[in-house]
Amino acid sequence: MIITNYIVNADARHPAVMLVIGLLILTFLIWFFWPRNGGLEWLTKIYRHNKRIQLEDALKFIFDCEYNKVKCDINAIAGNLNIATDTAGELIGKLMELEFIHFENQFVTLTDEGRSYALRIIRIHRVWERYLADQTGVKPTDWHNVADRLEHHVSQEKIEILAASIGNPVFDPHGDPIPTKKGELPDAKGVLLNTMKEREMGKIIHLEDEPSSIFEQLNVLGLHPGMSVYITEVNDKKITFVADGEECTLTPLFAGQVKVEKDDHKTILPQKHELLSSLEIGDEAIIKGISTNCRGPQRRRLLDLGIVPGSRIKALMKSASGNPVAYNVMGTTIGIRKKEAGLIFIDRIKIKEHAHS
Repeated sequence: MIITNYIVNADARHPAVMLVIGLLILTFLIWFFWPRNGGLEWLTKIYRHNKRIQLEDALKFIFDCEYNKVKCDINAIAGNLNIATDTAGELIGKLMELEFIHFENQFVTLTDEGRSYALRIIRIHRVWERYLADQTGVKPTDWHNVADRLEHHVSQEKIEILAASIGNPVFDPHGDPIPTKKGELPDAKGVLLNTMKEREMGKIIHLEDEPSSIFEQLNVLGLHPGMSVYITEVNDKKITFVADGEECTLTPLFAGQVKVEKDDHKTILPQKHELLSSLEIGDEAIIKGISTNCRGPQRRRLLDLGIVPGSRIKALMKSASGNPVAYNVMGTTIGIRKKEAGLIFIDRIKIKEHAHS
């Protein structure tokens, strides 16, 4: 009897259920095909946005090829954007339709309009990287990928406000020049580290940030734009050099990601900087500066603590664990961790001088 009543009631509810389902389907269809803010319009916007990102990434890559005097073809574009060759062909067709590129003899070059567009995107990207490096705690290995995402979502007007807020930088943290608002960019300079010979010297001006796995290793070694290098050994398997007094070894592949501006006039090997972390308790020194590899909030914190060139600093005591160490600078006791102290350059005050002071 109970089962029979359930079936009867279920049959009675069936038309109501079908009515609700029908209303839900109708509501969905109305929303999906609604002229403004409907589902179809939303999907179309996403599709167009993704196509614009792909187009802008292609223009950046083609410009990079031209800037470094490397020929660009359909396979190079497909490889850089990680897309199929057929998709790259469609993209080239769209760029030609927009009159952003020329396509002759299987090679792609930018038109004036395409070059101008590419420079605008490159400026946005590099300003973002500079901001991320100097004003945030984003890791160096993430600067490029984060800037890659942000560059497609900000207007030229907003990026100029951002650039002004950080002092209108000229270079990004990898050493690349930032195009001016007018789209001006200096000619490429420097040579790859893996082309240098023994006893040659120079200054690192650029670290390539792609592929990220190689850049991460270069970052671990502490390499950064501005470092002086002196080549000590070159062979088929490795390149050994002194960078700001520290000996480093890279394979030719990794060394090919480092660009150096050679200096044929220097004849003196760069001296190794003495670091604050080398001071023993009771030792004193004069601060010479902070490594350019120290950026963003970390650098600002050290400056706020009085770690400025010319300041006198004394190691007072170690914590129970040995880290951090207490120092006296500008009449104030501060705590600095060993890792941070390894980024501060000093001139140790000699014992005789200390005895007379």
